[in-house]
Amino acid sequence: MIVKLPEEEHPHKAFGWGAKSQSGVLSPLKFSRRATGEKDVKLKVLYCGICHSDLHMSKNDFGFSKFPLVPGHEIMGVVTDVGDKVEKFKVGDRVGVGCVVGSCRSCDNCKNDLENYCSQMILTYSGTYYDGTTTQGGFSDIMVTDEHFVVRIPDSIPLDAGAPLLCAGMTVYSPLRYYGLDKPGTHLGVVGLGGLGHMAVKFAKAMGVKVTVISTSPKKKQEAIERLGADSFLISHDQDQMQGATRTLDGIIDTVSAVHPLQPLLSLLKSHGKLVLVGAPEGKPLELPVFPLIMGRKLVGGSITGGMKETQEMFDFAAKHSITADIEVIPMDYVNTAFERLKRADVRYRFVIDIVNTLKSHN
Repeated sequence: MIVKLPEEEHPHKAFGWGAKSQSGVLSPLKFSRRATGEKDVKLKVLYCGICHSDLHMSKNDFGFSKFPLVPGHEIMGVVTDVGDKVEKFKVGDRVGVGCVVGSCRSCDNCKNDLENYCSQMILTYSGTYYDGTTTQGGFSDIMVTDEHFVVRIPDSIPLDAGAPLLCAGMTVYSPLRYYGLDKPGTHLGVVGLGGLGHMAVKFAKAMGVKVTVISTSPKKKQEAIERLGADSFLISHDQDQMQGATRTLDGIIDTVSAVHPLQPLLSLLKSHGKLVLVGAPEGKPLELPVFPLIMGRKLVGGSITGGMKETQEMFDFAAKHSITADIEVIPMDYVNTAFERLKRADVRYRFVIDIVNTLKSHN
């Protein structure tokens, strides 16, 4: 079998930054994209957000990375070409591509617009596409994606500050809806005020929900309440504060991606309350205390991104309520420094790469 180089695999020449090994260091990389098929949309990438999972995948922390690896699944761009049978998009449209670029399209999940839970779901990068080639993400100049997995970006959403909605925004919007934590008057706790957490506060407040931010960092209190609109703030290691909030919350969205105790969070829930985990801790599993669950008929659940129909609904909701992410726009060659800062949680609250102006062409 002849193994083709990444830049010779497909007809569309592409250029980006990627990790060539699990050192996780990104550098310029020539590769290629497939020809624009009859149902495909080709887009020029303008901006791409940086997700914590980009850092993990670049270092193979989850164990299934394929190298060379071009990260990025918060991709915003403009359509430059469409296949003959594309119905939803035309050249010039503002579009986004998120975490998923393929699925079986026929299982129960797919039939119910839950492509993100399809057992054959294809990740935007480091996945295996239908043709057997490896998918590559949005830290690059162009993308070619089946129109089903492309979303239309409303005109009022800026492409840079809207990019993190494709992952961070969707990851908190979907469980708010699914677990019924979106009802006006509901009291929600948000654990962690980072990329996901600040989006959870914004979406929940727009839904009419009362929000308490739970954080290890007292210095985030003013930010949470005065700027993001949270109703109250708890320091998670302050036992008096936590004790005073016992059994006050209807639900909690836990965005923390480090190992942490669940017992203190479960104590904040009312009977029948729901603790929803959306962070993805690497390493050892979290400990789940059973007694508080059975005594309060409480639920611990999880959620990951959303299907394509719900992603479009989320963008339309965000446009209606003027919701965008708080971002720091960076040039492409700053990405390794951004990864180092991301490890230290030194960003408020999401890095977005200005691809169109700073990705130096390979031509």
